Amino acid sequence: MKFLGIKIMEGKSERPKLIGLTGGIGSGKSTVARIIVENGYAVYYSDVRAKELVNESEILRKEITSFLGEKAYDEKGFYDTKYVSGKVFADSELLKKLNQTIHPAVKEDFEYWKSLQHSKIIFKETALLFELEIDKQCDNSLLVTAEDNLRIKRVMDRDCKTYREVQTILEKQMPEKDKIRKADFIIYNNSTLVDLKLETVKILEKILNKIL
Repeated sequence: MKFLGIKIMEGKSERPKLIGLTGGIGSGKSTVARIIVENGYAVYYSDVRAKELVNESEILRKEITSFLGEKAYDEKGFYDTKYVSGKVFADSELLKKLNQTIHPAVKEDFEYWKSLQHSKIIFKETALLFELEIDKQCDNSLLVTAEDNLRIKRVMDRDCKTYREVQTILEKQMPEKDKIRKADFIIYNNSTLVDLKLETVKILEKILNKIL
């Protein structure tokens, strides 16, 4: 099914190496993505584009409302993240169906974005890299992780949530030990922003040495 009606550019001489970038809530994944961009690499933000596509695509809108109801979109016609989150958070089957609906549209959008890139290495940032087995479509995977107490504090400060609320979210995500086992490269974000920048640059050098 075509969600976006876009044509993929063809005729590129060399396929860029694709690195899947992931990390759980409060890990610092988005910060690492920004650092990667600052170092001259292109990053596709899957989670950001997913939030945009659910509003842009009429096909997605119809699919989502077919199993979540009309309340999945507010009175102004915008995707109601709070309502949808409340529905799928309590129902794993609904969450699975939502992911299976949105993921193909994001994949189509990503393929178009990739066709416009001219770098030898590109990054795809996504929270569900391993859960949706997107890592199998990548040349390598990069995980950003941190100690649970740090992640919880960061999310509490950022989103004004209680300790228990954040802990419940963490419990719903894939165990960190499983992600660490699957990842090719790992950034441990347990210190300062300066240290995170230095560590990210080191990892970028390791990636370059391995795949180029």
